[in-house]
Amino acid sequence: MKVGVIRGLLVAAALASGQATAPASAPTSAEVRGKRVVNDAVKALGGEKFLQMEDRIESGRAYSFYRERLSGLSIAKIYTTYITVASGHTADDLGQRERQAFGKNEDSYVLFREDGAWDVTFRGARELEPDRIQRYHDATLRNIFYLLRQRLEEPGLIIESRGVDVVDNQPVEIVEITDAQDRVIKVFFHQSLKLPVRVELARSQDPGAQRRNGTLRPVSRSQGRHPVAARDHARAQRREDLPDFLRRGILQPESDGQYLFASGRTAQIWTG
Repeated sequence: MKVGVIRGLLVAAALASGQATAPASAPTSAEVRGKRVVNDAVKALGGEKFLQMEDRIESGRAYSFYRERLSGLSIAKIYTTYITVASGHTADDLGQRERQAFGKNEDSYVLFREDGAWDVTFRGARELEPDRIQRYHDATLRNIFYLLRQRLEEPGLIIESRGVDVVDNQPVEIVEITDAQDRVIKVFFHQSLKLPVRVELARSQDPGAQRRNGTLRPVSRSQGRHPVAARDHARAQRREDLPDFLRRGILQPESDGQYLFASGRTAQIWTG
């Protein structure tokens, strides 16, 4: 009887040891192909130079709509700086600061930081509503260029190929990227340029959720596209209510007209 018990314990120990030392499952062919497509996109964007980029300036136009009709048009610039996010927190914490400036003189802008967000005009600054800040937070986490720059090494990120297709008369490779919170990004990469030309967003656990589609016009290796939020003209607070870092003028344009969050490497992008 004792011999049988000992044999059973030995067998259980051997099985447990085998499970503990079993190699991780090999990536599927869809994962291998998806990872290759994403790596090609990073290379097309500049490879290590893109991954080490610290600041980015985008220029373009912002359009406002009311009841599906154009109600406003403004020159826009978006100034972005990337900041380091603690390991294991890239799925929740943003790793960038952003300033969306409007008008020829950039005298009004929206500022997003890790400690808050403000709408600033000549009247002063008004703190943004929490739901708008949350929308910006969620949209940035699923922005394909942000994901390629900040989230590729995130634990639990699954990248899978969904084959090839033709979208807007362009041959594309389709890749689905799913994070640990089941946020799904379907990206359509141009087969020749290797750059994203269309993005679809959804949550995998909610099959009834509406997908948000965004089309990105084909760009060269030195260009990019970025959505610009419509201006919010709500009443602003007085200038004296500005946060300290705004009152001190830290976030003001440089003398040469370029705005920099930091003195590191900067990319300038014209967005049409």
